[in-house]
Order: sequence, then structure tokens, then C-alpha cells
Amino acid sequence: MKIKLTSVMVNNQDKALKFYTEILGFVKKTEIPMGEYKWLTVVSKEEQDGVELVLEPMGFPPARIYQKALFEAGIPLTAFNVDDIQKEYERLEKLGVVFSMKPTNMGAAILAVFDDTCGNNIQIVQV
Repeated sequence: MKIKLTSVMVNNQDKALKFYTEILGFVKKTEIPMGEYKWLTVVSKEEQDGVELVLEPMGFPPARIYQKALFEAGIPLTAFNVDDIQKEYERLEKLGVVFSMKPTNMGAAILAVFDDTCGNNIQIVQV
């Protein structure tokens, strides 16, 4: 069994695509119109045939409640691995990304948390 797709709920797919590609550095893999929304995925530049991240529209009303509750509690929806968290933190901060938690050593890993501008806290991790 392998993970091929995982999702991040976003409140605006176009805004999310811009943030996840232009700011975070992912690459758009798939964009298929599906009525009001689209099937929209991005991948890591380093693993373009790897796991796809679905920029999932908020078409299901309870998802909005869940997303808002996680965000307000400061809980990250997901985490992305980075090789050098300090370097990535500085790069993202220069691009205007807002961090709620600067790189923090947690023993086995260093963590930081930022706002993805689409309703989510996202954690980056260096292990």
C-alpha cells in the first residue's frame, strides 16, 4: 500500500494554486475543471512522480467548520518536510508568509508553523 494522494482543504483553489506554486515552490501536476470546482493537484519539484497534494475545494459545508476550528486552535492541517528549516523559514518570511511559530527545536525535530492564506496552518519539519 502506498500514499498517492493527500488533500489540503482550501477556501479558494486559484489563490491556493498561486500560494503553493509561487511561494512554497510546488509544481502544478493536474488541473481538470469539474463544474464549480476543479481537480487540482501539486507535487514537489524534487518528486514530480511522487505524492500529489490535492488542493481540495470547500464544497462540503462541515469541512469549513473543521478547517476553521483547526486554524483557530493553531493546529496544523498537515506538515511538509524540509532539509534546512531555518533557510526555508527565512525564504518564506521574505516572501511575506506569516508564521505563528518560528523554527522551534522539539528534540527529535525542528518545527515551524505558517498560514497558507487559504484557511490552514501548515507545519514544516526538519528531522
